[in-house]
Amino acid sequence: MPSFQLPVVDQPEIPSAALPADGRRQAIHPADVSGRFHRARNLVFAALVVLWAALPWIRVGGHPALFIEVDARELYLFGATFNSQDTWLLFFLLTGIGFGLFYATALAGRVWCGWACPQTVFLEGVYRRIERWIEGPREKRLRRAAGPWNADKVARRVATHALYLLASLLIAHIFLSYFASLPKTFAMVRQRPAAHPEAFAWVVAMTGLFYLNFAWFREQLCVVLCPYGRLQSAMLDEHSLVVGYDAKRGEPRGKKGTEGAGDCVDCKRCVVVCPTGIDIRNGLQMECVGCTACIDACDDVMDRLGRPRGLVRYDSQDGLAGKPRKILRPRVVFYTALLVVGMVVAFLTVRTRKDFEATLLRFPGAEPYTIDDGSVRNALQLHLVNKRTAPERYRVAVDPTEGMSVVLPMTTVVVAALGDARVPMFLSVPRQQFRREFSVRVRIVHDDGLGGTAVVTGTFLGPSS
Repeated sequence: MPSFQLPVVDQPEIPSAALPADGRRQAIHPADVSGRFHRARNLVFAALVVLWAALPWIRVGGHPALFIEVDARELYLFGATFNSQDTWLLFFLLTGIGFGLFYATALAGRVWCGWACPQTVFLEGVYRRIERWIEGPREKRLRRAAGPWNADKVARRVATHALYLLASLLIAHIFLSYFASLPKTFAMVRQRPAAHPEAFAWVVAMTGLFYLNFAWFREQLCVVLCPYGRLQSAMLDEHSLVVGYDAKRGEPRGKKGTEGAGDCVDCKRCVVVCPTGIDIRNGLQMECVGCTACIDACDDVMDRLGRPRGLVRYDSQDGLAGKPRKILRPRVVFYTALLVVGMVVAFLTVRTRKDFEATLLRFPGAEPYTIDDGSVRNALQLHLVNKRTAPERYRVAVDPTEGMSVVLPMTTVVVAALGDARVPMFLSVPRQQFRREFSVRVRIVHDDGLGGTAVVTGTFLGPSS
């Protein structure tokens, strides 16, 4: 069977405003835009920022909805409590996030980047708003940047960067409240930095990082550092939804009234509103974050010209080429099947998780067994960990084994909230009955009325002969 190979087409390299050929950083000043997608994104940004800032305030089961207690190695998540012994569950969380990005990209392109990525949400929803408020629209910013330093330019720059720092400081403190409770955060803010040097250093570092990123690095994080944009070529296909330009309708470009010209009047409005400075008319590009600003800008121009919207639109590459778009295709079916399997496995695995942990141990430093009064004796201890935020009662019993006697000082034990307890037990077997090591089963019943039960096993040891 002959192999298929894409034809090689000589095409000049298209320069990027975010990554110019000479390597010099060029500041990008996106123009203001309005439209249906702009309004929708503002609502999404506001909802995400409010939710992120409110989670430490929302209390579920007496604790914040999302809180990571670093000192105690505990995680509170919407009423559920997880400790360091539940770290293995991170596998499902991390793989789920990664696979979710793959799945969303196959269906809707870089919708995550343009609508929900924290980099986009804070940059467009907070920092660019500050810039536009202090320094005005794009034209004024460009003229001021190119002009000499005067009192007005200095005052506006100082005010802008002061608000950048203030916003970064506020974000850093909210971020800190995810790891130190809100009352503790407020208490630390009112005290001297020397009283809490670790928290102070953390806030200073995070404030500096946020300021550097959102005030200066900006789109370079998406274009240079983030691997997601570079991987999108492997995750997209010709049916994935992307922001694209309808070249069949728009080309050749020409002013209104030009005979034989397409709908694109080459106003470059789609270019000046782009936060990464690309020209969407050059086709699908790594720097495109799917922000839809070019769609709103082009739709506005088409409305003014009395032409139909959609010259720049959400569509697949096949759709832009005039071919039908297939939503249900092998890749999507395969991804959906994997998603369902992953969700079922994660659900069943989490269902097996108990609100307490039980481990059967030997006393540290003690002999594995002793022989006393004609009996082989093993001393064990049961380690109980309560993962709930209230004291819990547990009943302990050792499954009977023929000839074995059990001394259990505590058959019922109360473990403090998020605490642990150790229950000693002493097992004996007559020397003449002991033939070889055997398993010991200890049953723990969570006395909460729900029948939570765990069984742990150990080994009864003795002389080999």
